[in-house]
Amino acid sequence: MLLTSRYILYPDDDSQEISHSLKINQLVNVNGIPITLPLKTLKTIVYRVWRISTKEERHEESIFYHLELLNRYEMMDLI
Repeated sequence: MLLTSRYILYPDDDSQEISHSLKINQLVNVNGIPITLPLKTLKTIVYRVWRISTKEERHEESIFYHLELLNRYEMMDLI
């Protein structure tokens, strides 16, 4: 039996476990929940999944979703 764990990795090297899968270039909020567009305000913290890596050990697989923070100018196109 293989146990799979998923984590989001923030740019400041902090991490959080999540229960769902993400895709490359998917936009998520601070908790790793996918965001629906258009955004209602620029005051939202938005991350983009830029890389996915996997670490496999005995009976355990860890999937890491690396996030990058979008700046204000990148978010202007999402409103």
